[in-house]
Amino acid sequence: MTNYGAIPTSSNASPVVDIESISRAKHRIKAGLATRRPWRVMFDFHSMNLPRGVSAAFSRIKTNLAYFQTNYAIVVLIAIFLSLIKHPTSLIVFTVLGFVWVFLYFLRDEPIKIFRFQIDDSMVLIGLSVITIVLLLLTGVTFNVVGALLIGAVVILIHAVIRKTEDLFVDEEAAVASETSGLTSYPSS
Repeated sequence: MTNYGAIPTSSNASPVVDIESISRAKHRIKAGLATRRPWRVMFDFHSMNLPRGVSAAFSRIKTNLAYFQTNYAIVVLIAIFLSLIKHPTSLIVFTVLGFVWVFLYFLRDEPIKIFRFQIDDSMVLIGLSVITIVLLLLTGVTFNVVGALLIGAVVILIHAVIRKTEDLFVDEEAAVASETSGLTSYPSS
């Protein structure tokens, strides 16, 4: 006997929507988007002073860039957003890119796996930054984007130089990895 028009079902079919990742995303949004390092730690005024020399300044810059990587990305994205307020087309492109940033960078806990390759936070940050800048430059707001990037870079550089690194809770294995491979992200605390 045949059942014409019946849709076959499988008892082990996986759900189309991954409930676990949705609930994790909701939790991360409620807790604060990508505040992998609390803002109060970043702007602790007791941890601010000038470095003793050039080598100390470069050491601080390297450590703070790796430690506050997500916070610095948010600062630059806010600077770009503010520079695009009077340009609706660019603002629409930036909003779409903002959703891409949220799902590929801010709400993700583990590295992205493409085929057999793992892409860590630093590579995602660099890739999304390049894509965002190129697409915004194609919308004709070159001066605004370059100005916002320069302002963001100056603010980040000033913070990275004057923020002491002695009180940062750095995982020793991650610190060794950053010294050998350049910029890497530290695990979330």
